[in-house]
Amino acid sequence: MALSVRHDGFFFTSAVDQGRAHCYSHKQSKGPAMVQSKAATVDDWLSDLAASDQQVFKHLRAACLQELPNWEERMQWGMPGYGPPGQDNAVSFNAQKRHIAFYAGPTAIERFQERLAGIDCGKGCVRYRNADDIDFDVVRAILRDIHTRGEPMC
Repeated sequence: MALSVRHDGFFFTSAVDQGRAHCYSHKQSKGPAMVQSKAATVDDWLSDLAASDQQVFKHLRAACLQELPNWEERMQWGMPGYGPPGQDNAVSFNAQKRHIAFYAGPTAIERFQERLAGIDCGKGCVRYRNADDIDFDVVRAILRDIHTRGEPMC
């Protein structure tokens, strides 16, 4: 079951699948709102990136694998993500047209707002304009916090 609502140019969609609630929001635009991959695996996704972009995402992947032990790595919603076995991703990242997107969820963004000062953040997403903006100590702290809480992104 899904419900979509349009408000101020945004579409908010909630869905229930196998007893789990999912929520998404995206801006209505003429072009694609988010870059989504059809890659079946994270390795395939990485190989589809330009060679110059691969290193930062390999670093993000390594941080996720290290800080989220016993969680599953998978492609979900067209991007790499990590979540407890049998649950949706609690963390994802993606290469967007103009930024590197790190989806940590609203709780993480709120809890780490001081350490993310000066970085473009949405309700549940950190948007890095370039790889040099990423403070991997902060990313790792966010990942540890998310792992401890074990909550979905939304």
